Amino acid sequence: MVDPASSITVVRDIGSLRHRLKDWRLANRTIALVPTMGALHAGHMALVEHAKALADEVVVSIFVNPKQFGPDEDLAAYPRPASEDWELLAAADVELLYMPDAPVMYPEHFQTYVKVTKVSQGLCGDHRPGHFDGVATVVTKLLLQALPDYAVFGEKDYQQLVVIKRLVRDLDIPVDIVGLPTVRETDGLALSSRNAYLSEDERAIAPVLYKELSAVAFDIANGARSSERCSQAADALLKAGFDTVEYVDARDAATLAPLTSQGKPARVLAAVTLGKARLIDNVPVH
Repeated sequence: MVDPASSITVVRDIGSLRHRLKDWRLANRTIALVPTMGALHAGHMALVEHAKALADEVVVSIFVNPKQFGPDEDLAAYPRPASEDWELLAAADVELLYMPDAPVMYPEHFQTYVKVTKVSQGLCGDHRPGHFDGVATVVTKLLLQALPDYAVFGEKDYQQLVVIKRLVRDLDIPVDIVGLPTVRETDGLALSSRNAYLSEDERAIAPVLYKELSAVAFDIANGARSSERCSQAADALLKAGFDTVEYVDARDAATLAPLTSQGKPARVLAAVTLGKARLIDNVPVH
């Protein structure tokens, strides 16, 4: 279907998606996929712009994946502003939007799941059981449905990005996974659909997360012990007003193994709660 408010073609089933992508391939056009759950913001649009620079054609998917939400998480409340999303994509000259419903992605009697071990363990994996199984399953399906040359993801969900790179490597899926640095507000807060849950007072506290992670990364790069420095940051975040700190940790940037030596690329990662919002962020250790 074509949205009457824009030039975007919206497809909702696998057959229609593949039919459109087949035309592009026959014309020798390269294709980039930008998977999203909608509620688009400037961070998503940065992914779209990067995808346009990588490939001749871009397809954006919007699917709020129920398999990656736990029973006590915000699936029902997750924002779904479809018309606003279409307007943003139309302004970016995106031609094709893939918006499958849950029965398209998970038909009746669906039984197959993708589980990536090791890199999905720890960090968010400990606090959101089954989350990365849902992520790995839906991303595998999207990649096989579209078979793009590139797929573009943000580094804000860093553990997710590492999981996706691992599954593509292990399953020999012929796609280049591209990670794009986190897009931030001017005060450092990472852009996220869940920022909308923050009250005015909570929004004033939220940028402290990036400030603390940046300080930890700087200190580790200059010789501080990572475990001790991360523990100090967790205490500082609680004193700043965050409700809980699920973790602050320094990990190997490629494998997410605990950081045991200096000199290797590393990331400092954290997850916190602030009011109704669960916020995650990470920064590189240079």
